Amino acid sequence: MNTTPSRTTTPSTTTPPAGTTDPAEGSADAVTEEATAKDSLVKDPAKGSTTDSPAKDPATEDATGTPSDAADSGTAPDDLSGQADDADDAEDLEPDPFEEARHGVGAGAAAVVSAALGVVALTGAWTGRVAAERETLIGQIQTSGGGSAAQQISEIYGDAWHTTALVNGVFAVLALLVGVFVLVRPAFGAPSDRPQPTWVRAVATAGVALGVLGVLISAGMYFDLFVSLPTAGAPAGG
Repeated sequence: MNTTPSRTTTPSTTTPPAGTTDPAEGSADAVTEEATAKDSLVKDPAKGSTTDSPAKDPATEDATGTPSDAADSGTAPDDLSGQADDADDAEDLEPDPFEEARHGVGAGAAAVVSAALGVVALTGAWTGRVAAERETLIGQIQTSGGGSAAQQISEIYGDAWHTTALVNGVFAVLALLVGVFVLVRPAFGAPSDRPQPTWVRAVATAGVALGVLGVLISAGMYFDLFVSLPTAGAPAGG
């Protein structure tokens, strides 16, 4: 039997030398400093003072978006509406082909009528021939009972000649009036944003020229300026 008293051992505590730190304590201090750095004060550059607001996380800023992004997104619909308005204005400025086709139809038809009347005034119309034949018939009836040669020439031939000149002169005056109306219509009518087509003015001018020429010829025929009526010779003595 062992009679040697048992000895209990106590853990020895060693005091670290002066100027040294415990590794466990150093790691705890590092964690504390890192946490403190995260919660450090943020300095406001505008005011020159520190605020208690924590630093913003870049990821959070990217997720929420900056004010400039919000402004850009707010102005995007305005840009789209402006582009739509520009497109509508461009469509309004484009000429309508149907409107272009309808423009000047009445003036063009009147110009063609004026030119046609001028041609008829120069070449003669069936109405002038009918009127001349009627005057010839009337002259034959009036001189059937007897009359001098000069009277027969005047009643049968002269009246028919003058009637033809009068009818042609009427057509010439109509051509002149219609042509002048077409040419002066834009100056006295409602203002138009489109000028009168060139071909309309050209045809109307031709109608006016033919009308003036027809009036001059008809006047010369009516007053016997170009060709005088034939005269009967004196009867030869027997």
